[in-house]
Amino acid sequence: MPRIRTKRSKPPPEGWELISEKLQEFQQRMREEELAPHTGKRKVESSWGIFKLHHQRTRYVYEMYYIKKNISRELWDYCVKEGYVDQTLAAKWRKVGYESLCCLRCIQNLDTSFGTTCICRVPKAQLEKKVVECVQCG
Repeated sequence: MPRIRTKRSKPPPEGWELISEKLQEFQQRMREEELAPHTGKRKVESSWGIFKLHHQRTRYVYEMYYIKKNISRELWDYCVKEGYVDQTLAAKWRKVGYESLCCLRCIQNLDTSFGTTCICRVPKAQLEKKVVECVQCG
């Protein structure tokens, strides 16, 4: 969740107009997801939408900086400092083999039953034809 800007906060750097509208849209969708009813869902299913939106918001700013090169380093650092971007997740995306990582919980072996990584880290070609959902992020 992004920090609340006050009068003492530094103003956003140049280029903020490029991404501010999309980030506001993500923030609105995040509020809707937080307020959505969770009746009839499993305990882990209730947070899947939040993980998905968090991933999408971080991925959007990551692509604007690293892939499309539309924003400056100064704006990237501002987004990290204000909480719009998960810096550790973006750092993993830059490593080979982690380009499509959905969340950091999927590579932590403490949360799994047998001390391995999550099922979503297994390549799709090696899985059988059945649909497999990640327990932690959907």
